[in-house]
Amino acid sequence: MQHNVLILDFGSQYTQLIARRVRELNIFCEIFPYNHFPSDLSSYKAVILSGSPFSVRAEDAPHPDLSQIRGKLPMLAVCYGAQYLAHFAGGEVAPSNIREYGRANLSFIKGEEAFFDGVHLNSQVWMSHSDTIKTMPSNGVRLASTKDVENAAYRIDGEDTYAIQFHPEVYHSTDGKQILENFLVKIAQVPQNFTPNAFVEEIVAEMQEKIGDDKVVLGLSGGVDSTVAAVLLHKAIGKNLYCIFVNNGLLRKNEFESVLEQYKGMGLNVKGVDASARFLGELAGIEDPETKRKTIGRVFIEVFDAESHLLEGVKFLAQGTIYPDVIESVSVKGPSATIKSHHNVGGLPDFMKLKVVEPLRMLFKDEVRRVGATLGISAALLGRHPFPGPGLSIRILGDITPEKVRILQEVDYIFIEGLKSHGLYDKVWQAGAILLPVNSVGVMGDERTYEKVVALRAVESTDGMTADWVHLPYEFLMTISNEIINKVKGVNRVVYDISSKPPATIEWE
Repeated sequence: MQHNVLILDFGSQYTQLIARRVRELNIFCEIFPYNHFPSDLSSYKAVILSGSPFSVRAEDAPHPDLSQIRGKLPMLAVCYGAQYLAHFAGGEVAPSNIREYGRANLSFIKGEEAFFDGVHLNSQVWMSHSDTIKTMPSNGVRLASTKDVENAAYRIDGEDTYAIQFHPEVYHSTDGKQILENFLVKIAQVPQNFTPNAFVEEIVAEMQEKIGDDKVVLGLSGGVDSTVAAVLLHKAIGKNLYCIFVNNGLLRKNEFESVLEQYKGMGLNVKGVDASARFLGELAGIEDPETKRKTIGRVFIEVFDAESHLLEGVKFLAQGTIYPDVIESVSVKGPSATIKSHHNVGGLPDFMKLKVVEPLRMLFKDEVRRVGATLGISAALLGRHPFPGPGLSIRILGDITPEKVRILQEVDYIFIEGLKSHGLYDKVWQAGAILLPVNSVGVMGDERTYEKVVALRAVESTDGMTADWVHLPYEFLMTISNEIINKVKGVNRVVYDISSKPPATIEWE
């Protein structure tokens, strides 16, 4: 990708939101850890420094070498970044006397500054820091203040270096997107050419050059990511793409058959492989979530290795990895630790001779859907809720058994079909059921029962990086709860998950 924007991650919970806002401007950007970014910056047109939970005054505070960036590329420093520039360049950062967190309003904006074009006095911004900039760095020019924060924004005279103590990436900063656009488009002059059509053209050309006449094996799941990846690769290499849909025994009810049927007529060469007994056998007795994921990933690779040997000339394994998978799997020193491993991120074992190709690796979920629409994929398929690669294994807390899978498949089917029949499915970003490792006392007829508890989860989101629980109607929840308890043998209690991400993840494991 050309005309990149480089985002240096200092561990802020908002770093991914910066990337989302930049992408919304049709500008391509990438996130790198502050201590491990590219040495060759020739393709980058601007750099953004993220916030951080650290204080710049702490001994273990992130301290990157910005000598190849500052004064050479336009740079925007956000929150911690702004304090970092001040602290190490002649300014003073000190603990704030008041709590600088939450909503604030700009009480001063310096006139005739392109950085604040279209932003008016009293514009709301979002603060999130305990330190404050008492004195600006050398050659600093104050651009904006709030009632309590004198140096809310500044620039360095003689450089295209800007700094703000608030977060423009969060929706609470009402003109945040305008400020980012001012910096990236008006000041840094980054072209706004990252569109679905442009991505398709560039990635098709890239795949053709990388793959050539070699054959590619792709694992289809029936979900949005693998489907878009398949159609994109088919556009690039045609008949040299071989798609395999593996039944790992952890799919939704009837999904193996319905997915194979779904791909008929799409022009894709798809083979179904039923490896359910093997997966469930390997998972028997395993309770740890990470071990489950790694076991499924290992068996998945082994199945593909065996299938690939049935084909001649296969050199690549394609995967539907998307950017949130990559971000959440990268461990940054300090606060940005790995949340969970992703079975389709991180390469292949040495024994497998296939190379990995990931055409969607740099896209967020909503961008994948837009690319899919550009490729002519049906809206119904593109609107399908995300489903985790490890399947129902991470929605069954504890060990996996065929009976637990059966119970959860039935519960999930009732919940998802209920959302569809009540016109709620398209209002939810992702929904599913979780089988809890507890039994509860109940009464059915005149008998005491001691059976399983299931939790229902439905969230709204745009990319899965953050999510809020959906306020489903009580009448709907009552209907679904009754249907589950009456129809699914082994369940006598249904609960609804009302936690958001963060702090809770969307999946329970």
